[in-house]
Amino acid sequence: MTTPTPTSTWTALRVLRNRNAGLYLTGVVVSGFGTSALWLASGVWVRELTGSNGLAALCLLAMWAPTLVGPLLGTLADRVPRKPLLIGANLLLAGLLLTLFTVDSPGRLWLIYTVLFVYGAAGVVHDAAESALVAAAVDRALLGDFNGLRMTATEGMKLVAPLAGAGLFAVYGGPGVALLDAVTFVLATGVYALLRVREEKPEPPLSGWWARTAEGARFLWAHARLRPLVLAGGAMMLCAGITGALLYAVIDSLGHSPAYAGVLYAVQGVGSVAVGLGSGPALRRLGERRFAAAGIALTAVAVAARAVPSDPVALASSVMSGVGLPCVLIAAMTAVQRETPDALLGRAAATANTLMFTPNVLGLAAGALLVELADYRLVLAAAGAGLLLTAAALLQIPASADRTASRSPSDANPA
Repeated sequence: MTTPTPTSTWTALRVLRNRNAGLYLTGVVVSGFGTSALWLASGVWVRELTGSNGLAALCLLAMWAPTLVGPLLGTLADRVPRKPLLIGANLLLAGLLLTLFTVDSPGRLWLIYTVLFVYGAAGVVHDAAESALVAAAVDRALLGDFNGLRMTATEGMKLVAPLAGAGLFAVYGGPGVALLDAVTFVLATGVYALLRVREEKPEPPLSGWWARTAEGARFLWAHARLRPLVLAGGAMMLCAGITGALLYAVIDSLGHSPAYAGVLYAVQGVGSVAVGLGSGPALRRLGERRFAAAGIALTAVAVAARAVPSDPVALASSVMSGVGLPCVLIAAMTAVQRETPDALLGRAAATANTLMFTPNVLGLAAGALLVELADYRLVLAAAGAGLLLTAAALLQIPASADRTASRSPSDANPA
């Protein structure tokens, strides 16, 4: 699973030859570069303006906060045509980022937080609309491959863009990074405008906004294949948040400075890039349920191994986490795209993202508390055990509930 095979490489080429899939991935790479650069630079910018680590940390919270109302925002992706929505969201963010040129003192700090909050909200809507469009525009037999390549593109940008953002910030300051991000959104807008997608006109709503929002959650909860995958993804991200908060305790036990975190993150990112390339063939061979369970189990071993004070073990565990952690996320989103009716897909995708990623924030908070109250090695062991139980529970689902491996090409929609 960690090394791309000739089969996975060939399938990746099949995906890239699909015009819409290639354009989507190009947009992901372009806008993802700007987003990753801004993610690092915004905190550095606030730290430079105020000297406060706490205020700098609030930048990440501002970007994550809209995820909490993801189902509500996802409803918008089911109410308007999705291609214009993607284009509009990109242009909105490009214009909004330019307002950061006026930030030159702590008194304008509120503008940075406001832009980041809107940035996060637009990102939730963008992801919901994109998931729905991809399901309609990409051959369903290739959805797993597409989602894996999307993960590879996203993680690849995280490896290079923060360094580029830091360098740009050092030379031109925060406005320079904001301009770079705005340009990437304009370029992504041009890419999305080239998409060839037939969209059905959204049906007039028969109920209020809140009732329509709840429909996505009800659909996920009632679905025998989707509910376990989404819940497993949430459990995985909860443990990822807890263990992420313990990272500096692990680094301290190795005798390194906090900067060593950059090495571990980079190694983990390489693992995520690799599994993204091989996820499509693995999903077809194992099915979503077993693919997700294998990734969770691998992550459990990686988490427990971090308790060993050894550099080679720490590096190996980071690679294993990078490989294992994305599996359930790719499997869950692929299943949501396959199994959800188009009219519900925006809401269902946004709800699934909220259920899977919000626990990560809660886990970070819990881990920050636990590292002060208990031996970090005990917490790592408990988290590893919890992940193994999650994997085991996922495998207990009847095989008939997992249809990806047996789905025939005839079930696929034409690209």
